[in-house]
Amino acid sequence: MKTEKIKIWGDQDEAYLQAYLLHDSKEFNQQKKRPAVIICPGGAYLGTSDREAEPVALRFAAQGYQTFVLRYRTYFTEFSSNFNPKNEIPVNPRSLWPNPLYDLAKSISLIRQHANEWLVDTDHIAICGFSAGGNLVGHLATHWHDPELAAQIGVESNMLKPNAVIMGYPVLDYFTMVQINAERNIPLNNQIWRLSNTAVFGVAELSAEQLNTISPITAVSQQTAPCFIWHTASDELVYVENSLTFAMALSKHKIPYAMHIFESGPHGLSLADDTSADSPELINPDAAVWFDLVLTWLKKH
Repeated sequence: MKTEKIKIWGDQDEAYLQAYLLHDSKEFNQQKKRPAVIICPGGAYLGTSDREAEPVALRFAAQGYQTFVLRYRTYFTEFSSNFNPKNEIPVNPRSLWPNPLYDLAKSISLIRQHANEWLVDTDHIAICGFSAGGNLVGHLATHWHDPELAAQIGVESNMLKPNAVIMGYPVLDYFTMVQINAERNIPLNNQIWRLSNTAVFGVAELSAEQLNTISPITAVSQQTAPCFIWHTASDELVYVENSLTFAMALSKHKIPYAMHIFESGPHGLSLADDTSADSPELINPDAAVWFDLVLTWLKKH
């Protein structure tokens, strides 16, 4: 396997792809192009989690995928589990929306442009996101065809289309998040919510227009890419209603999708086994089957 750090905006270091590329082999009669997946870790747009990055990339690589972890622009210049607004980690002023979406769109276009070099099958490129990363891939799933996005990246829209979209415990419906946050009034959730809003829009309280902008559910259409969604019913940070309402929107527009809601498990499970867990509660054999389920689903798309 070859690993490579790929700067997606020339000499800028703020956003990059960490590539895990399988070597070509002389045992194949010709260069073997493989499916690819871009992984977008979560982190409330404050940073990107390592637990949802390399462990997931290596798991896909073991199944024959060319894998890329996208470190998109986030509020803090390094990941921290300390959500204190007074955190002394430097803040990135260029993390505001829609810059993370531009990072993802640029990434998928780069992979298509370098498909021969990186041995990628351009008709089989999936994007996979967790939590805020799930929000990010949800946006590309629903906005890949927007002319303004293509113009920003400088390519035709078809270069930005994901062939399949995988979302783990994603934030897809900010209106529902606001409603449930108000009902439950959990101090830590409110603190994370306000800081994440600041990372995305520069303000702690979002307007109705901003809630609409950052909610992929409002943009589901007949152009939306096929989706695989998984969540736990007991997630107390990103509520399962995000996935349920999004699936209803997909169904309304007859978009192919699969959804798996597991009974229990905290937020941030990643692979839900000891390869990605940093505490015992993140090892969840029931939810860990999501990866095998998504492999079967991807064969259809």
